[in-house]
Amino acid sequence: MKNPQTFDIAITGGGLAGLSLAILQAKAGKSVVLFEKNSYPFHRVCGEYVSLESWNFLESLELPLSQMQLPIIKNLQITSPSGTSIEAPLDLGGFGISRYKLDFELAQIAKNLGVKVLETTKVIDIKKTESPYEVITEKEVYHCKMAVGSFGKRSNLDVDWKRPFIEKNRTSLNQYVGVKYHIKTDFHKDKIALHNFSDGYCGISAIEDDSYCLCYMTTKSNLKKSENSIANMEEKILSKNPFLANIFKNCEKLWPQPEVISQISFEKKGQFENEIPLLGDASGMIAPLCGNGMSMAFHGAYLLHNMLESGENIKEEYPKKWKDNFATRLLVGRTVQRLFGNPIMTDLLIKGMKLTPSLLQLIIKNTHGKDILAINE
Repeated sequence: MKNPQTFDIAITGGGLAGLSLAILQAKAGKSVVLFEKNSYPFHRVCGEYVSLESWNFLESLELPLSQMQLPIIKNLQITSPSGTSIEAPLDLGGFGISRYKLDFELAQIAKNLGVKVLETTKVIDIKKTESPYEVITEKEVYHCKMAVGSFGKRSNLDVDWKRPFIEKNRTSLNQYVGVKYHIKTDFHKDKIALHNFSDGYCGISAIEDDSYCLCYMTTKSNLKKSENSIANMEEKILSKNPFLANIFKNCEKLWPQPEVISQISFEKKGQFENEIPLLGDASGMIAPLCGNGMSMAFHGAYLLHNMLESGENIKEEYPKKWKDNFATRLLVGRTVQRLFGNPIMTDLLIKGMKLTPSLLQLIIKNTHGKDILAINE
């Protein structure tokens, strides 16, 4: 290996949380290196709806959202596997943008600010040393004053570090498969729909270029029942929901094959591992049924950045502030995750929400946050 390079901060993982923190730290005058195993731009399995709580924050990072003509989403529809439907306004609402575009634009901003963005670079390990941190890649070693892990839902580091959520026995919260398409279809641009099916749910919402994100989450067992064929699963299980049957019948898929990710876990995760602070999905993942995982990533990056700049004891204070800001969202998300998916239970819940609209509004309220830039105000 070559002689190690030294930076103020090294960030492993170039998703939304990692890129946001890199930009914030670079703006604060820090030398920053960011490691991303893929090459921008690329697609990720993600629901591509961003709560408007993130709008001002992203524009403060110099992402010109106001000039992008993105769809603004103000209404929610939820359906049961049998086709029972309920609709409600989203008081705060959100906007649609693909991860392909969003991640790429943020990476360009980071590069323009002097961040050393190392694409196609896999991190083998991160260690607390006398340096005080050492980041080991396949080719080089990097030293840094601070190291942050922002490596997504499940990585080689999670496995190598034997994080508790990896070691857990298989449960209803850690055996999920995610599938995503970009499609052309006839659907309201100001609406996000969540269509439930047996042991899963599928979201559809508008993104840029007159296209839509169609992303669903289901259990590994559903795929196994379908002979490990996604096409069979969509035909035999998802399409029992009449809304989904109509979408699959009438949409134009823009990719020959979908993006797929497996072994997704919604189990509780820690905010530190091996004395390294964690961000984004690495620190805790909200059920996509409740949305706003992307806003949580931005929110977490801003929270940690402010703590790094203030000189607070992050080992002690970061987990506390993280829980203050996100614990309720994650609890609601996990609870809803358990309730939805069973056809009978889902149908009863949606009928109940029709009779008690305040219940749905309560769920919406508890999975959306306030303007990120107002965190410390």
